[in-house]
Amino acid sequence: MCGFVGIALTASGAAPTEARLAAMCDTIVHRGPDDRGILTRAPFGVGFQRLSIIDLAGGHQPIFNETGDVAVVCNGELYGFRELREDLIALGHRFRTGSDVEVLVHLYEEYGERLVDRLVGMFAFAVFDWRDARRPKLLLGRDRLGIKPLYWSCDDEGLRFASEAKAILADGGPRRLRTTALLDYLVLGYVTGEEGAWEGIRRLPPGHLLSWSPGESPRLRRYWNLPLDGPRAAADDDEILEWVDRAVGDRMIADVPLGAFLSGGVDSTAVVTSMSSVSTEPVVACSVGFAEKRFDELDTARETAARLGLVHHTAVLDPDPTLATTVLPWHFDEPLADPSTVPTWLVSKMAREHVTVALSGDGGDETFAGYRRHLFDVAEHRARALIGGPGCRLAGWIGSWYPKLDRAPRFLRAKSVLQNLGADPARAYFDSLCQLSRAHAVELLAPELAAGLSAHDPFDAFGELYHAPRGSEPLYRAQYADFHGFLPDRILTKTDRASMGNSLEVRVPMLDHRLVERFAHLPTTEKVRDGRGKHALRRALRSRVPSSVLDGTKRGFDTPLREWIRGPLARTVANALETLPADWFRPDRLRAALAEHQSGARDHSNLLWSLLVLEHWRRRHGVTGLAG
Repeated sequence: MCGFVGIALTASGAAPTEARLAAMCDTIVHRGPDDRGILTRAPFGVGFQRLSIIDLAGGHQPIFNETGDVAVVCNGELYGFRELREDLIALGHRFRTGSDVEVLVHLYEEYGERLVDRLVGMFAFAVFDWRDARRPKLLLGRDRLGIKPLYWSCDDEGLRFASEAKAILADGGPRRLRTTALLDYLVLGYVTGEEGAWEGIRRLPPGHLLSWSPGESPRLRRYWNLPLDGPRAAADDDEILEWVDRAVGDRMIADVPLGAFLSGGVDSTAVVTSMSSVSTEPVVACSVGFAEKRFDELDTARETAARLGLVHHTAVLDPDPTLATTVLPWHFDEPLADPSTVPTWLVSKMAREHVTVALSGDGGDETFAGYRRHLFDVAEHRARALIGGPGCRLAGWIGSWYPKLDRAPRFLRAKSVLQNLGADPARAYFDSLCQLSRAHAVELLAPELAAGLSAHDPFDAFGELYHAPRGSEPLYRAQYADFHGFLPDRILTKTDRASMGNSLEVRVPMLDHRLVERFAHLPTTEKVRDGRGKHALRRALRSRVPSSVLDGTKRGFDTPLREWIRGPLARTVANALETLPADWFRPDRLRAALAEHQSGARDHSNLLWSLLVLEHWRRRHGVTGLAG
């Protein structure tokens, strides 16, 4: 697990200086504190920060082919690399190291861009090819599901790329937030899509390659996608367990201490249970609890650890909300308002005291449909079918007049359900992802800015994704959109930045692309049944995991936002609202939202947290204004 930076110059006879590359590397030392490698060879320059995991002595990067005219750097881990290595040796390739990354350079020699078809893992890589001296070539690639990040920018000088956007910013250029990204952020709490947050800096999308040569425009090609056709056949329990065991086993290879995150939830319990079944030594597991008992799953984790004989490290955390204004703005160099970044950072820091690699259960909810919004989506589709078009329109009309009762008992808070029944299904699901409606977000913006955004709706990009698998059941359409937005842009970004900020590698077996291909498109009845999600996975795990885990309440990695903002963060939030640019927001609307929250009249915790994060991100990265 590592990080890299690079510059490719249009002037093919020139090379970037080592000083430029070193300055870029300095911003991502946390991703790889063990070793640095810098190479300049016209027209390319690359810098690499290594966190040593496999072949500790011999895995220095960049890694070259036998003849020295192809080189590669890679952030991530390639599973099954030993089998690939044997196949390549049989084809005549010679290896100098035991590193998993070396297979990349030889795969490229053998298969060109089709090398990605043979990769299993999480990765972002850059290949430098000087074999044609008149037309040197750069190839960038990102793993299928976006577990590892990769950013790039292009101008007249050439192309820059890096594992984090801050490294590209360190080489100069504007520090402006895209205007449409601001609206997307207010609505969703994160910035989604290929363009990202920064003017002129793009994300390489998951499952894509980018190729470039001097004098040419970058060429992007998608090499993988989720299934777009109808549902897969139902799976039996043995098949599910075999796939989980295979994915976990592939991710247990390391030359450094390896363990797992363990909560009281289904996915992490499935992972550590599988690890224990194949490990010859007791598995190391790290768990955290919280003083706020409604967020705490530590007792369940302890039961699992005792049952499996784990080496169990625990800590009760008092989540420090000031992390959002100090440490996290540097590591999250695009604004991300997910409050669970705080406990994710803390559990990563705690785990790094014991292991260098940790397996997690991330991705299980996306693959097997485990979020509450998945349950509601299925229920709403069934209700629409039951009451028909006229009934849906009536429900929507009632919902538009129904009061918003934030403080009422749950059964009286029917406004969103009624509105969803009357809405387009794609729009209804999108609303379940949002922390703020577009209309409310626009009301907060300065009038001139709001007018300039009149044609932009964050839903539009989501709607295209939702409708892409046209022959599929509605729940899979929702999952497909999640896999292309919510998962890489929020969940995996959070995990990557929080773990790599602590020099910890996190592996995610539930996002093995082969497992996802097989199970994400199961029939809806295999995913949601009897008011619970992940039905097929829960059923398969009954032979391994007790009902206290399988049938327990899903808590997630939540935080007491409302109490934070009314307590230790009250003054900090108020100060942040006062310093947000007046040409971005209407100060009176922001003050009104804060006053309503502090009085208890309304719960604006998500909005106020997102504004706090935005302002401290803006300050930390020296954002000079808006673009576009």
